[in-house]
Amino acid sequence: MKAAVYYENGGPEVLKYEEIPDPACHPKGVIIRVEAIAIEGGDTLNRWRGPLMTNPHVVGYQAAGEIIEIGEQVTNVKVGQKVATVNNWGSHAELRSVPARNCWPVPDGFDLRKAAAIPVTFGTAHDCLFEFGRMKKGETVLVQAGASGVGVAAIQLAKRAGAGLILATASSDERLEKLKRLGLDHGINYTRDDVVKEVKRLTDNKGVDVVVDSVGGSTLQGSINSLAYRGRVSMVGAAGREPMVVDVGTMMGGNRALSGVFLGAEIGTDRVHNNIQQLIEDAARGELEVIIDKEFPLSDAAGAHAYIESRQAVGRVVLVP
Repeated sequence: MKAAVYYENGGPEVLKYEEIPDPACHPKGVIIRVEAIAIEGGDTLNRWRGPLMTNPHVVGYQAAGEIIEIGEQVTNVKVGQKVATVNNWGSHAELRSVPARNCWPVPDGFDLRKAAAIPVTFGTAHDCLFEFGRMKKGETVLVQAGASGVGVAAIQLAKRAGAGLILATASSDERLEKLKRLGLDHGINYTRDDVVKEVKRLTDNKGVDVVVDSVGGSTLQGSINSLAYRGRVSMVGAAGREPMVVDVGTMMGGNRALSGVFLGAEIGTDRVHNNIQQLIEDAARGELEVIIDKEFPLSDAAGAHAYIESRQAVGRVVLVP
């Protein structure tokens, strides 16, 4: 099969398009013929500095396609079924091997490019807001990196749950404007404005109840400083690629909370598995929108990664074999 691979960590240029052996099917797993690959922020981070678990390494969490082989112990899915899949690596290829538990059936007629972008992205946003952020109707929400995949999902999910006010940050006014139809009330251009000051101004100096922060680094302290009394930050990534340094003393006076969120730690639970299936079905019914910003051929995975890192995208970038 063809795949986008690399032999060492680095920038997008380390990605090569090569022929490698087809993956084997585990007794508890499946093989899918990949039709769409949704590039995650974690994919670019792993390419940059993550461990190379295979040699050459095929990076990638999310892909959707058709099951072409099932293991002898698999009973929950069948050959010919269209599924969205998640695994620790292996999405950037024409074929992938995944545990059957990490497959979610896709409703007939639903765009597989969109289905590929849902499990980690929308599942993570949902956990950040509700499982760990404990968001309630009427509360105020700040989404750092609102134009990211998780950001786009979080804005919609917060709006659907009745958030009183939704704020988000992005690197340009143009990107922020595109988020308003999804439920964004006020955008903050972090390249121009002081995020904390803007949050306080827009909330009458109260701050926000919940922050979804996929950036980390120095942004994380700003998220904490943006909180209202008893506010909660869900920290879910390190897209900023900076050290995580915060002053925990700034949390005490306001009885604030900081939670680290990693969907992968609970993706095998019934709670998360069922929640992801529901999110896929909601999107298929048009209740949630999956934004595909740009599509690249798998052969140009390097170009796709470079485009993501240019911070122009709104939503997900997709590779197609």
